[in-house]
Amino acid sequence: MHNAILVLNAGSSSIKFSLFVARDHELDLDCRGQIEGIYTAPRFSAKDAAGKRLSERSWGEGTKLGHDGALAHLLEFLHGELAEYRLVGVGHRVVHGALEYTQPVRVDQEIVAKLAKLIPLAPLHQPHNLAPIRTLLERMPDLPQVATFDTSFHRTNPPLAQRFAIPVELHDAGIQRYGFHGLSYEYVASVLPQYDARAAAGKAIVLHLGNGASMCAFEASRSVASTMGFTALEGLMMGTRSGAIDPGVLIYLMDERGMDARAIEKLLYNQSGLLGVSGVSSDMRALLASDEPRARLAVDLYLYRIRREMGSLAGALGGVDAIVFTAGIGENSAAIRERVLADAAWLGVRPNKAANAKGGPRISAATSRVSAWAIPTNEELMIARHTRRILGV
Repeated sequence: MHNAILVLNAGSSSIKFSLFVARDHELDLDCRGQIEGIYTAPRFSAKDAAGKRLSERSWGEGTKLGHDGALAHLLEFLHGELAEYRLVGVGHRVVHGALEYTQPVRVDQEIVAKLAKLIPLAPLHQPHNLAPIRTLLERMPDLPQVATFDTSFHRTNPPLAQRFAIPVELHDAGIQRYGFHGLSYEYVASVLPQYDARAAAGKAIVLHLGNGASMCAFEASRSVASTMGFTALEGLMMGTRSGAIDPGVLIYLMDERGMDARAIEKLLYNQSGLLGVSGVSSDMRALLASDEPRARLAVDLYLYRIRREMGSLAGALGGVDAIVFTAGIGENSAAIRERVLADAAWLGVRPNKAANAKGGPRISAATSRVSAWAIPTNEELMIARHTRRILGV
């Protein structure tokens, strides 16, 4: 009987899952899916590795499954799938590991309590990442669980890149630049040699563009700088997050608008970004299809911020050999990739419009000094690999 590893990625209103089967030295995807709308109108769907639908269910408007109920339904579904396999562990995406957790770790109640203290640093993600870990520790205490961290990949950043210009005691207390989307970047780094050996050994700028968005500077496939910092709020404009903002704005909002910390948190995390600027949607597809002037403004601002950060990371690297797009928008939006590459022409990249329209993987001309790629990310496989290694199964 083959061993199986379950990967969970829990968000505020959804739980995504993937089931991997260990065969020799490989991890093969058996099935994947999600339960979304778990507090409003839950919907479950699961597909096998080939994309064939295995199961689906809707609970209707007003149903509140919550994380516990969603996980219970998922485990019930997996009971049938696991008839052929032995579940040996569960791997979880946890956004923030801070300074203590720089590598994946097998979790227990004590570690969960420590990770819960980091919730203020990632309020959109951390509490929900920990919810299924807690539930499984209570219901299935003998089932090993591993936490993998989005911050770990960026611990190779040089000390200067990790500092803010604040008093030393605050830096030593952990107020530093951490960077995020590390599991995605780590996967891209692991497969980049298959696409472009020169870029893997040299200098690359990788754009993780999804509902959350960031950019990372790679040198020899290691992170040396990132647009995100102490929290997953900094840097690029995102679906509902503001990205970089003058700290003086926050003081102004407190003094002149009477806003407290929670109100500012809601503004910056949930009401800003593409949604706040456009007033239409946080979904890039909807904005690109819209004729609303504010929708076009939101897209233009999104691309402007990428252009600014492209220059910043190119400066940190001292040159660029490759530009890589990944995640939902990066992998699927030819229009966004085309405009980003047009803005980056000064770096020496020459796009191949036909290849870009087809989705790549190489989307730059053969004569381009800087290569450009669209590479699908696979955070779930990265989590499964770490889980297997930590548990030795």
